[in-house]
Amino acid sequence: MAYFLASAEAVGLATKYRIFLTTDERDELDSLAKKGKNSARVILLALVLLFCDMSPEGRGQKTNADISRELNISERTIESLKKRFVEGGIAYALERKQKTFNPKTIKFDGAFEARLVALASSPPPDGRARWTVRLLADKVMELGLAPDGISHMSIHRILKKNAISSRLKK
Repeated sequence: MAYFLASAEAVGLATKYRIFLTTDERDELDSLAKKGKNSARVILLALVLLFCDMSPEGRGQKTNADISRELNISERTIESLKKRFVEGGIAYALERKQKTFNPKTIKFDGAFEARLVALASSPPPDGRARWTVRLLADKVMELGLAPDGISHMSIHRILKKNAISSRLKK
């Protein structure tokens, strides 16, 4: 594997990765691009790497802008793909990045939901005819049941899931 990072002064632009593929790497990328069993994403990224190959045997006579126009992919994607290839090779460049944060992580467990349902089923505060989701959110914060805070919409979703929301007002 022969590739290097050209300095900003030498290139005249921002930091840029140049790729020089070996014959084996070129053959591997060719076979990935030609096989019908790979996902369209893998085929597209393999083609981008082949077009970025700056070795004499490669197809690297095109600029990122040309590749971007031909393959309908952004220049930023091309640069990040080249960077991933330089950092970890073909397999690393073609695999999807793993998410570091799962947006659907469970913040409130069953015990919290049970306490919330019990609170919503209790008598409302003085001067009120019934609990509202905003009152419940304030009471949950006051009691310290939710460590990071909770929005009234989260309260509404939990109560709706537990079929309690029909008794409440927003």
